[in-house]
Amino acid sequence: MSRLSDTDRERIAALFDRHLEVGLHHGAQLAVYVDGEPVLDLAGGVEAPDGPAETRGTRHVLFSSTKPYAAVTLHSLVEEGHLEYDDRVVDHWPAFADEGTEKAAITVRQVLSHTSGLNRGEIDDRPDLWDDWDAVVEHLETMEPTFTPGETPAYHALTFGWLVGELVRRVSGMPIEEAAEARVFDPLGMDDTGIGLREDEDDDVATLVGFEEFDRCRDPGEGLGDHTEVAAPFNAEEIHRAVIPAANGIGTAGDMARFYACLANGGELEGTQLLEPETVDRMTRLEAETDADGTLGREGRFALGFWKGGTTVAPYGSLSPAHVFGHAGLGSSVGWADPVENIGFSYVTNGVRDGSYEHVARVNALADAVRQVLR
Repeated sequence: MSRLSDTDRERIAALFDRHLEVGLHHGAQLAVYVDGEPVLDLAGGVEAPDGPAETRGTRHVLFSSTKPYAAVTLHSLVEEGHLEYDDRVVDHWPAFADEGTEKAAITVRQVLSHTSGLNRGEIDDRPDLWDDWDAVVEHLETMEPTFTPGETPAYHALTFGWLVGELVRRVSGMPIEEAAEARVFDPLGMDDTGIGLREDEDDDVATLVGFEEFDRCRDPGEGLGDHTEVAAPFNAEEIHRAVIPAANGIGTAGDMARFYACLANGGELEGTQLLEPETVDRMTRLEAETDADGTLGREGRFALGFWKGGTTVAPYGSLSPAHVFGHAGLGSSVGWADPVENIGFSYVTNGVRDGSYEHVARVNALADAVRQVLR
């Protein structure tokens, strides 16, 4: 028997609709699993400012909500013994660093926990190169750490995905987009999700709109800069077709909720064991925390490829439990798992809002609504 009544669903749907009515975004999807069962799968509004209508199958740019997909692909390879978390990156990728340098000591664990020091480089500002994997890898090989590896949590907004993706390619022999499809998306039936678009797919991705901040809802100095400028390249087809494992996942809220429902349930969903419970436990333990992230300038708690709850800025509810894990994407999307309550949650929009307050406020309102009816 479902823990959500019809009345509960109606109340949550009314809040979902309210966000559209007041203009927080043009279109959105909300999907929730409880105890491994889908209990909500909503879509509303329009795919773009001038239509057509948003559906549950409308695909969106997921921004950094992509990172856990890439991370779990790598975790599956760790589980199979292809590498270990405390391996040095250079042992699998020799051109990554010169032996004896500070960079050569960077480990897989540090990459996954945003403590490698390679949080930002010239490649972040070169969208003209993002569709050239070899060029990106060459830039990563010449980068030097901004911080001493292992010492400072500093969010790897784009480099995370390329570092993880190249590690996956080196140890599995498969490009990250193919490995993620084979190891994550196909097993879970995430049929509308991929890292970038393939050649045989139409560019039917929802149009992103960067909204200006409300005058009194800003956290100056936090975040990645002007969110409207950061989002702008992601409406271009060449970016949709690139492979950016930290930022250009293309997918739906329904698929993302399935992913988190699986992880909330110890790595198993509907008979598919994606990861062993021990792997899920290891990858979601707290690895690093800070009151002032070296990139974003705000508090953060990092697991291996996931953000942990328990901070004032975590987008998993107004008072997010510390055990919840998931990820948000540039002021437009969020997904999370609560293994205690066995919830998989995803909210995806085509309206990019300031991520330091506005986006967190709207996603927390829906998270709170779900938690309230499950008490």
